[in-house]
Amino acid sequence: MPHSTEVIDAHLAGLASALLPYRRVAGDLARWGDELADRLAQGGRLLVAGNGGSAAEAQHLAAELVGKLRADRAPLSAIALSAETSSLTAIGNDYGFEEVFARQVRAHGRRDDILLLLSTSGRSANLIRAARAGREVGLHCWAFTGPVPNPLAEVCAEVLAVPSPDPQVVQELHLVSAHLLCEYVELALPTALGVPAGYAALPLVDPTPAGTEAASSFGTAEPQVVDPPLVDPDLVVPGVVEPPLVERESAEWQPGEHRPVRSRRTHSRGPNGRGAGP
Repeated sequence: MPHSTEVIDAHLAGLASALLPYRRVAGDLARWGDELADRLAQGGRLLVAGNGGSAAEAQHLAAELVGKLRADRAPLSAIALSAETSSLTAIGNDYGFEEVFARQVRAHGRRDDILLLLSTSGRSANLIRAARAGREVGLHCWAFTGPVPNPLAEVCAEVLAVPSPDPQVVQELHLVSAHLLCEYVELALPTALGVPAGYAALPLVDPTPAGTEAASSFGTAEPQVVDPPLVDPDLVVPGVVEPPLVERESAEWQPGEHRPVRSRRTHSRGPNGRGAGP
């Protein structure tokens, strides 16, 4: 049995040997980040998928965009297609495992959205079908894979192919790629939004309905106050046409005010002197 440090050294040596070749292919991530930031700033969406460990990395990437990588900012729309287990199992059961991502792409994808597929081998049939579905819908299809040529790279418009024969090293550098992509997105987001860098936390879409006045710099409208009911629902009894009214706290009560209410109901007591309710 090899000494424990030999295992560590061998793994790190494989990772180290891939770093310089990876550096040469990773330069496209800056351009990808600009394009993704521009699309997300316009209300678009990133769909991302993978199998096994790549599924976990797909969820990781989506979480960085919906949450944040570094500074606080507006949330960005990203869906990991491997995360919704009910859809996965239903589609797999009804249509077969090769369709689990393609059908979701057709459901969630909109023209000019971006589909990113992760595969260490580039041979996953369900990802290849997802890429074909994305092209049919009008999505921009990208892939993180291992060495090319591979089938997934051939059906995607762009690919970042990690040049290592070791699937573990490929997967580790896919995670590096995901972090770099998110960092480039955050750097490009202020420009995509047309705001100074310090204002990247503003919402991407103004939620104020047309014709209404914004109540704050974030464009949110005043909350609508609902008047309290005039009838105590606990006193509504079947067969009684006009249930007793609730006594208002003050005769000066105006609609829209928040005032406590009192009921004329006499609370029943149980044998132990406490309320007999549930």
